[in-house]
Amino acid sequence: MRKKKSIFKRIIIFLLLAITILGTSYYFYDTYQSIDLTTEYNTSKLNTVITKATTGNTETNNNIVDTLENISRCVVGISKIETHSNSIFSSNSITELGLGTGVIVSSNGYILSNSHVTGEKLSTCYVTLENGYTYDGTVVWSDTELDLSITKINANNLEYAIIGDSSKVKAGETVYAIGNPIGYEFRRTITSGIISAINRTIKIEENGTTTYMTDLIQTDASINQGNSGGPLILSSGEIIGINSVKITTAEGIGFAIPVNAVKPIIEKFITTNSFDEPYLGIYAYDQEVIPYILPSANNPEGIYIVHINKDSPVKSTEIQVGDILKTIDGKSISNMIELREYIYTKNVGDTITMEITRGYVTRKYDIVLGRKQ
Repeated sequence: MRKKKSIFKRIIIFLLLAITILGTSYYFYDTYQSIDLTTEYNTSKLNTVITKATTGNTETNNNIVDTLENISRCVVGISKIETHSNSIFSSNSITELGLGTGVIVSSNGYILSNSHVTGEKLSTCYVTLENGYTYDGTVVWSDTELDLSITKINANNLEYAIIGDSSKVKAGETVYAIGNPIGYEFRRTITSGIISAINRTIKIEENGTTTYMTDLIQTDASINQGNSGGPLILSSGEIIGINSVKITTAEGIGFAIPVNAVKPIIEKFITTNSFDEPYLGIYAYDQEVIPYILPSANNPEGIYIVHINKDSPVKSTEIQVGDILKTIDGKSISNMIELREYIYTKNVGDTITMEITRGYVTRKYDIVLGRKQ
């Protein structure tokens, strides 16, 4: 009797366990079935996004590569010494040549570079194009203070680079430098970096004299001696500066001269093949420097006049060193690049109106522009 009860009890326990297991299994099955798993959709969407991003980066990189390749064809080698070979890029003569860089800015043979590369106005230099042909170049304009020059070669239908607006560049933008950093073996070297700062002023000490270069674009793109005269380029392909100075006591610091000052000159040469340079004959510190010179100045506007040349047309007026030039013909001026850019749009003999502030007094003076000798 006890044996039958024991068997019956085991059967009951077994059934209860079976029912519990089945009930639990059904619960988990039902719960799992109710979950909305859309793995195929999510994976597809993610892959699509990645594909688009990768494709976009590839297209952008290809565009930059093509742009730089096109501009490289506009970069030239410049030497002041005539070579006996067919090209100044000859490896046999490169050690004899002071090779610098320039960039073609018009189809009819105008080349932008540094004045210390090409020499002063009316001097001769030798220009080698990307195709290996060398031309005699005549320096038609040169400014040693700006360290910019324009050279003309007797050639037409040339590929040329587009000049941008250097007043709109900002620190942090990606830039590229192209030049001949050492010589023949490294011609048309491309380096990249960012704009580290704008409106920089540096002191240049050479031959026992001290000069200052202002409104420079600072970059960490590698710039070496032979890069002088080469273009500094935005990702869009526009030239915004001409590489000029490298501080040899610090790594990763190079400078370029903004192109805006020379744009009106290039335009006049391209359209008329001449440029009669109007002359004002003053030098001034940028607006941002004024608070350091005049601590009492409250939100100063304009540029601080620090030098007036002896032959300046300003000499016949009461304008003097220490005055602040606020506007010219109603146009606000905040740095020397803007002043030069505006003056170069005028002609010799044109009258300009200068608004001058001295202390709390503001006056206007009419000045007839002279001719740069």
